[in-house]
Amino acid sequence: MKIRIEPIGIIRSSYKKPADVPYGASRTKNRGRVLVYQKFAKGLDDLDGFSHIVLVFYFHQAKGYKLRTTPYLDTVLRGIFATRSPHRPNHIGITRVKLLKRQGLELSVSGLDIIDKTPLLDIKPYVPAQGERLKSRIGWLKGKI
Repeated sequence: MKIRIEPIGIIRSSYKKPADVPYGASRTKNRGRVLVYQKFAKGLDDLDGFSHIVLVFYFHQAKGYKLRTTPYLDTVLRGIFATRSPHRPNHIGITRVKLLKRQGLELSVSGLDIIDKTPLLDIKPYVPAQGERLKSRIGWLKGKI
């Protein structure tokens, strides 16, 4: 099976390298811009009615992958799929941001935790579950966040 993914735009941020992104950056008001390529312009129709969006992106500075890693908030080796590390087999990341404004092909966002010039793979509207209170467990992160 061959999979082909084409970036739909680029993410602009004040963070220039991974070490610049503080832990919990998605909970801050850090602003950035999402620039969508012209050929995907019609896909932005109706997006400005949403307060939050999910960005799917490519960890373009990640090299290789590790199936076990020691996460930022821990001292124990963990399975890569139980972390948010960029060193994944497919280097794909997701984040939720607040959509502040759309101007043509540019989206102004806040809560950005992505480095500058990150390739954008997709945008999805954030839709909270309808009245659902999801009981969840947070594994090894319990007590750390």
